[in-house]
Amino acid sequence: MTAELEKTRIPQHIAIIMDGNGRWATDRGLDRTFGHKAGLDTVKKITAECARLGVKYLTLYTFSTENWNRPAYEIEALMGLVLSFIEMELFTDNNVKFQMIGDLQRLPQSVQDKIHYMEDLTKANDGMTMVVAMSYSSKWELTKAVREIAEEVKAGKMAADDVTEDTINSHLLTSFMPDPELLIRTGGELRISNYLLWQCAYSEFYFCDTYWPDFDEEALHRAIADYQGRQRRFGKTEAQVESETEQR
Repeated sequence: MTAELEKTRIPQHIAIIMDGNGRWATDRGLDRTFGHKAGLDTVKKITAECARLGVKYLTLYTFSTENWNRPAYEIEALMGLVLSFIEMELFTDNNVKFQMIGDLQRLPQSVQDKIHYMEDLTKANDGMTMVVAMSYSSKWELTKAVREIAEEVKAGKMAADDVTEDTINSHLLTSFMPDPELLIRTGGELRISNYLLWQCAYSEFYFCDTYWPDFDEEALHRAIADYQGRQRRFGKTEAQVESETEQR
């Protein structure tokens, strides 16, 4: 389906909720951790393909703050996968910059060290930026931002009336990149699970039943093609958008 994609309308920022790893494994009579390992292979394929298509930012929901409530053995396995993931040559081979967002202080020190190593190693890469949301939730992020703004108001650095949307944006962990144009969720669930709630206010949502380990380049192309078939109005009427398009 690649040939059918409009190259000038590739989303600059795609966010993905990579769901279905555990169910993929359970359906095959395997332990859930095997699903996470299979999902890692999909991360490699989709990252490389997004970089090839010209996507500028790819944000992957890897581990939420709520996931800390999972069984200890599964969390330990996930942390081991993170260590192997951030050692991959994927970033240098595809000119991809690596960044991670979330409550990283909760991660094991070995994982934190690897994160800093990969961020430093790939900081000069100027192709796509892959952002991994790890130990992340949007409510946690927004609460953190509100506290920081409240402290600045309390210290007299700004007045409460001066707080704007831009103020909030500047205190979010995602302040270095644009909001996602397209949010993809695999695995059949129809919710966004505390992921980029502020940033996805005007994102286009794409849900599919495919479990993440089975989500391939063709599935990605279908999602992007679906996005390209939509009209993004941002509160305007269809006629207004069409008129503006004609004037360009």
